[in-house]
Order: sequence, then C-alpha cells, then structure tokens
Amino acid sequence: MEAFFKEKTMRYYVVAGERSGDLHASNLITALREEDPEAMFFGMGGDLAEAAGLQLSLHYQELAVMGFWEVLKGLPKVYRCLRLIKKDIRVRKPQKVILVDYGGFNMKIAKFCKGEGIPVHYYIPPKIWAWNRSRAHKLKRYVSAVYCILPFEADFFREYGIPTHYIGNPLRDEIAKFSPHPFFYQKNELGYRPIIALLPGSREQEVRNMLDIMLALLPEFSEFQFLIAGVDNLPRTLYAKAEAAGIRVLYNQTYDILHHASAAVVTSGTATLEVALFRVPQVVVYRTSPLSYAIAKRLIRVPYISLVNLISGEETVKELIQEDFNPIALKKYLMEALHPMKKQGMLAGYAQISEKIGFQDASKEAARLITASPT
Repeated sequence: MEAFFKEKTMRYYVVAGERSGDLHASNLITALREEDPEAMFFGMGGDLAEAAGLQLSLHYQELAVMGFWEVLKGLPKVYRCLRLIKKDIRVRKPQKVILVDYGGFNMKIAKFCKGEGIPVHYYIPPKIWAWNRSRAHKLKRYVSAVYCILPFEADFFREYGIPTHYIGNPLRDEIAKFSPHPFFYQKNELGYRPIIALLPGSREQEVRNMLDIMLALLPEFSEFQFLIAGVDNLPRTLYAKAEAAGIRVLYNQTYDILHHASAAVVTSGTATLEVALFRVPQVVVYRTSPLSYAIAKRLIRVPYISLVNLISGEETVKELIQEDFNPIALKKYLMEALHPMKKQGMLAGYAQISEKIGFQDASKEAARLITASPT
C-alpha cells in the first residue's frame, strides 16, 4: 500500500465499458506503460484491460445492458455500480481519470471527477453528434481533452470549444498486428466452400435479436459455408440453434474468419468498420425492442447507423434496420453484396474510408498526449 501513495507514482483511473472498450483500454494502458513504466492503473474494464495492468475494481459485464427500455429496467444496477466507482476513485486518489467510450455511464463519472478536481481525459468520446448534442456543453465543462477515433468527430467537438485530438483509429492498429493462421481451415476442420461470416454482436441482447433472421439465410446460400464469430464471454447457449443447424461457431477467431470471408452480415457497431478494413462486402443489420427503436428514431440526428456509412458520408453498405431486417430483404442485399459489380463499388468506398481514417498509431498517440498533458 505504501507504493500506492507515493507522490511520484502516476495513478490513472480507467473506466471502460463493453467488450470494445475493454480492448481499446488495454491497448491504451499498454502504451501508457511504455511512456511511464512506473504508472499504476485502477478502475473498471474487462479481462483484456486487466491483463494489460489494470487493477479491476469492477468488471464491465456488471453493466451489460443496452437499449433505452433495457437501460431503464437496469437502472438500479447502473446506479449501484456508479456509487462503487465514485467511492473507489476517492480511495485511489488518481492524478488523472481516463474514460473510454461508454457515454451514458462515463459522462456521470466525468461530472463527479470535475467536482473532485480530478482531470478527465476522454478516449473515444460519446457520440453526441448523433443525438442529444446539448451534452457537448457538459463535455466541455467536465473534461480536459477528448481523443477522437472517427475523422469527422474532431470538427464537431472543436465547434463547441472542447480541446480535441484526432489520433487515428485503433482498429487499424489491431488489424495491423493480425497474422492469419496458416492452417485456418484444417485447424477448424472446415470444408473449402466460400465463407459467409455472421457477426451477430458482442452483447447478449444483440445476439438474441439478430441471429434467428441471419440463420434464415442458410437454405438460400447452400454453396457457401456460414461461420459465426462467437463471443466467448457470452453464454454459449445463445448459439445453440445455429450449431444445431450445422453452423460452426468460432471463438476468438473473428479476424481469421474475415480474412477468408467472401461476404458478411454484421450487427451495427464497431464490427462494421473492422469488416470494411478487411475489405469484405457486408450487409449491416440492427434490431432492438419496439420502444427503444421508437425513442431512438425521434432522437438520432444522423442519416446512417453504421460507422462505414457515417465515415464515408454516403450509403457505401446497405443498412437493414428494425422491420427492414427480415429474411427476404437480407437475402436480396447479401446476394447484391456478392455480385462482382456491387462488390467493386463497395471496395472503392472502403478505400476512401481507409484514407480518411489515416495511419496513426492511435493508442500510442493518445498515450503520448495524455502523459504530456499538465492536467
């Protein structure tokens, strides 16, 4: 405990929610440790952040809720976790707090830290450009700086006078580290038919909402083999119906699946950009509860939901949302994505997206800026 209170030891408190936040937090912690090997890290994250050096006070799985209605039902759990994190921050006495994505929860932490006089650095700030833009004023009051990973975000935040850095996108860094398994087919005992990748999401509710309609594709694409990119921290029973239908579920092999895939059906989220960077034609899908969708439709101010289309500024990939996400439409647009002419146009759009993202090492750039910041 004595080392904990050493004045010269930099203490960071990191708050990351969800699987993607855990990944980004782990890479940022690794980069910060390169800048300052003596630094200490505490907070909320997942297995990856913990492996990178984060002393976990709370695992993000304690907050695995999504959608407006689902969040309302889970509010007691959310506020219990908020109280725990606030108490822990007071005990740990960090010199800097780093928030990673997870806007609804982390904005409350940012406000708390402002009241405690602790500088806040927001890595992957909330997507307030999509809805509730008034929160930009709160963000300006609460944070020392934001570190954006989407190229169009920087101008938005700067319009509100928020200190902003565009640092590139960490997904590019992750993909750059990837080496395809040389015996992918043999390792997984696969046949050599072309592959269609199914990415039903990283959260339990997403998989429940998406997978059944994805499975309806099977009879129409018998010349392909379908592979599901499974998430190993979700109950494996979620994929039982797919396995019963003869579809392989591969865990921790998403990039290998995409490396070999001819096309993909992808739940909207970070994965849509990963698929684009792997240059795989895709159809983006999304479905949530009727109430959550009705609320979102009234609030969201952007014309697209996928990162691919938001970055390109046009419909590079087809989005099937709510009732439009049905077996007939999905079959139609997956066939289009596999067509050589449609594929060529989509890949041209992907190339433009890649240029817009740039080639910075996002985690290292963010670590350098955070370390150098006096507050």
